[in-house]
Amino acid sequence: MFKIFGFSIFITITALIVALVYSGPAAAMTTLFLIAVEMAISFDNAIVNAKVLAKLSHFWQQIFLTVGILIAIFVVRFLLPIVIVMLTANLAFHDVINLALNDTAKYGEKLHDAHAAIAGFGGSFLLALSIYFLLDDERKVFWIKRIEKPLQKFGGTVWLPPVIVLSVVSIMALFAHSHAQEFLRAAIAGTLTYTLLKVILDFVERFAPSGKKTYTGWPALLGFLYLEVLDASFSFDGVLGAFAITNQVLLIALGLGVGAVWVRSFTIMMVRRGTLATYKYLDHGAHYAILILALALLLGVYVEIPDAVIGLSSIGVILFSFIASKHSNNKRLKSA
Repeated sequence: MFKIFGFSIFITITALIVALVYSGPAAAMTTLFLIAVEMAISFDNAIVNAKVLAKLSHFWQQIFLTVGILIAIFVVRFLLPIVIVMLTANLAFHDVINLALNDTAKYGEKLHDAHAAIAGFGGSFLLALSIYFLLDDERKVFWIKRIEKPLQKFGGTVWLPPVIVLSVVSIMALFAHSHAQEFLRAAIAGTLTYTLLKVILDFVERFAPSGKKTYTGWPALLGFLYLEVLDASFSFDGVLGAFAITNQVLLIALGLGVGAVWVRSFTIMMVRRGTLATYKYLDHGAHYAILILALALLLGVYVEIPDAVIGLSSIGVILFSFIASKHSNNKRLKSA
């Protein structure tokens, strides 16, 4: 257990010490709270990641935990919001860096002004992911059979999920008023991004060298990149929500980054223990939780939904899927 979570514990202690030295005990408590927020919002991400990570070689799993963590902290949770502000506010990169470091309140305002674009991209990306899962005609395990089984009849095509998502966001854009264009452009980009990733991942699964239990080389690289883009999409809501807690960019990067480290450690634990195979409905619960997050992001263009509501709803659905899995396992043991 310590082998898996040892680094997470070390990085958490280090981050809290940095926050304490940087701005005192209150900053350390804020960082700790942000870590908890990121873990709550992204736990479904850990489950979905485990499906892909289980197919990668041990080397690439270590890359996910080392290089991937650097990407998660510095690129996704620090640099990506800066790029978003740069693009949506038409500011030069150095001007946004200056805002982020020296005028955090204004930087937070600029990032909040980009909410429609963030909601459009992140929401449509995650909605496409969940719809692909629901329409998967090769899936053999059903949790809510009355809903999931009939939906499979519409599966088997790569184009239907993006068409559904684009139809939904197009209707939503009609009521987005001044943010309509910005929201729709970002939503189209998010939908196409996930569709492209899905096609690439399916290609890898079909044409990766046969006879291998795990991927190496370019199939593993593509799988790793898929996980990083997925992580970025999950991070959007957390970054926005973090500014409701603090406008200190360093604390946000620390808290959300360390939270991402814990999420990755949970992913590794599930891969090592074969958790998804043991608790067969966890995958379903994670995708329903992702559906909740996707809808919350998209609806965020009209109304702000608290992160606490999203996080608790996601954890609740995953908990129910865990209980259902355990009940199914006990039932199978009794009948054996």
